[in-house]
Amino acid sequence: MFKYFCLILISLLFNQTMLAMDKKPYHHLPDGTFRNPEGSPKRDDNVKWSYKIFNAERKKIKINFPNDHVIPRDKVLKSLQENKDEDYIAWIGHATFLIKLGNTTIITDPLFSKNTGPLIFGPKRYVDPAIKLEDVPKTDLILISHSHYDHLDASAIRNFPHKDAKVLLPLKLSKYFKRYKDVKELDWYDEIQVNKDVKVTLLSAVHWSKRSLWDTNKTLWGSFLIEYKGKKILFACDTGYGNIYKKLGEKYGPIDITLINIGAYNFYPMMPVKDKSIYHTNPEEALQIGKDLNSKKVVGMHWGTVVLSLEPIMEPPKRFKDSAKDYGYSKDDAVIFKIGELKKLKEIIN
Repeated sequence: MFKYFCLILISLLFNQTMLAMDKKPYHHLPDGTFRNPEGSPKRDDNVKWSYKIFNAERKKIKINFPNDHVIPRDKVLKSLQENKDEDYIAWIGHATFLIKLGNTTIITDPLFSKNTGPLIFGPKRYVDPAIKLEDVPKTDLILISHSHYDHLDASAIRNFPHKDAKVLLPLKLSKYFKRYKDVKELDWYDEIQVNKDVKVTLLSAVHWSKRSLWDTNKTLWGSFLIEYKGKKILFACDTGYGNIYKKLGEKYGPIDITLINIGAYNFYPMMPVKDKSIYHTNPEEALQIGKDLNSKKVVGMHWGTVVLSLEPIMEPPKRFKDSAKDYGYSKDDAVIFKIGELKKLKEIIN
């Protein structure tokens, strides 16, 4: 009788566990890790990464860029001051933007360290941020897309001058913000009304997370849809192309401005295909995502700051502009910023 009772109990517990697993979203795995949206491309398990080959190839890249690629710091600070009452987007470098919407100032993935790795390790940036960390204007909202070192800069977070800012980030990343008072983790498709004018929704992306040998995909990644007075701005997480974007376009489009990675896509010969990465769109794929989202403007980011892959450093913006017409955009719709450049929102969405 006791054995019979135990079998029934075990069966009930098993069924409850299976039901709980069934209720979890697809991107939540039973072991607590995360995965990309259903139908996303997958990395070939037969690919063998070699830091030795990568570093040898990276040394061949010439760090040559136009003099006007970076706006002098004093001019950037002057522009920020002169436009303090305007709605604007300013590129600080890589995936770091200052976005001012009414009384709300937002900073995305603040990267201010010299290295994009732990401590003094990782690729070094060849271009400094447009401004220093202490120059960052009063900030109301910090958005962190994922855990990679070039997006979650622990030193910048630790020394950020405005720790009273609200922080929004994907699941299981709040541990890096213990000194902040207002930190909110979001799952995909969670939304939060920041204030009467600004709403933010975390959307899915085709990427991954890792900061050590032991935490692969243990934290979530995602893109942020910012809604402000009838306008929609998407700050895209590092992402590869996937069928999810057509679905997102149907549900959340049209988008007014999409900020998306156009660099870090060429890992050949470690990867079997040149100019193709599962986790980072090349310029043409970025434009395709813009098209899928029915985005009026597409802004290229994640280039021109640090060598993370093997394409020539000034190739992404050229390909981005040159390919715009093939995806239904004019060259003006494929927007490229100089580092430190500020563009008024009304000028971008003309």
